Amino acid sequence: MSEITPVAAAGLPAGPQPTAALRHETPDYDAFLQLLVAQMKNQDPLEPISETEYVAQLANFSNVEQNIITNDRLSAMLTANAIGDSQALIGRSVTTPDGVSGRVEAVQITADGTFAILAGGERVAIGEGVTVA
Repeated sequence: MSEITPVAAAGLPAGPQPTAALRHETPDYDAFLQLLVAQMKNQDPLEPISETEYVAQLANFSNVEQNIITNDRLSAMLTANAIGDSQALIGRSVTTPDGVSGRVEAVQITADGTFAILAGGERVAIGEGVTVA
């Protein structure tokens, strides 16, 4: 049985290294485009990709693009909803499960969630177990 050696050890170029976008868990538009271009650059000229496979990949590319647009719009809607909900918290009293309580003076919305800024300066995450009065 013959031994399989890495491409770099055989003296051939190893090809493009994955970028941060390619290592990210969620597929995105740029990553998919980079993969498609890399595949086309590195395909065997004697056995090029079939038209059917190419059309299927372009359809996948279009689906990825539409999913990204949908996710962006959903994120904007969730942020708008959080802003609307947070307006009702200002001036109200909140208590956390661990006993921190106070009057809400401001609300901060971040990627980590919604936080109430209390009169005493404490920052309280608004979520499960928080009582609003």
